[in-house]
Amino acid sequence: MKPELRPLLKRLPLTREERGGMILHTGSVEGTDLVATMTGIGTALATKVTEQLLDTVDVDHVIVVGIAGGVGPDAAIGDLVLPEVVILGETGSEHRPVTLGGHEPHGKIVTGDELLIAPEVVEQLERDGVVALDMETASVAVVCERRGVPWSVFRSISDSSLDDLVDDEIAGMATPEGSANAAAVLRYVFRRPWRIPRLMKLGRDMQTAANAAARAAVQACKEWAEPTTSP
Repeated sequence: MKPELRPLLKRLPLTREERGGMILHTGSVEGTDLVATMTGIGTALATKVTEQLLDTVDVDHVIVVGIAGGVGPDAAIGDLVLPEVVILGETGSEHRPVTLGGHEPHGKIVTGDELLIAPEVVEQLERDGVVALDMETASVAVVCERRGVPWSVFRSISDSSLDDLVDDEIAGMATPEGSANAAAVLRYVFRRPWRIPRLMKLGRDMQTAANAAARAAVQACKEWAEPTTSP
């Protein structure tokens, strides 16, 4: 989404361009070429955009950067999530990212289009070692692995399963491409004006998480780009 892309653009010297029908942001750090784009929301779009990106640009390594929903009481807003395993919920297939930046991977992310908020479902996820939920990472992983391209992921917690802040109606306020659905937001606010503070908190927490994920990903890219010298 745009709120996830924006922190990257603030931290990296990237220039907007159109190539192969895609909006890309390109530049370099210490001689390493970088390209950023948005997948949009959901597994189908993530698959489509990743395929299109790899068809358009010669990519050595894909990095997924963005927010995720936390699972369980230990999930705090802004916590960095670098999973050991990412699971595609629809098929149960497991995918292991390359960990960048000297971080220690931990836990699992489940990717799916369904909003998993039922208490019994969340409890089972927690027992299974799942620390976060998202809607794109495993789909990106499937494409990358099929193409033989290494991939990594930097996610950060923007909301928790225990907060009771996100429901299907709030999730529907974003278009599949990740922009705000203005009509849906207005309807929600008109019918439930007392929930405006909820929306404001979600916005602040999303920004906190997006900044944390971008900061870690950019640092990893810079470390990757730094020339090494032999002892």
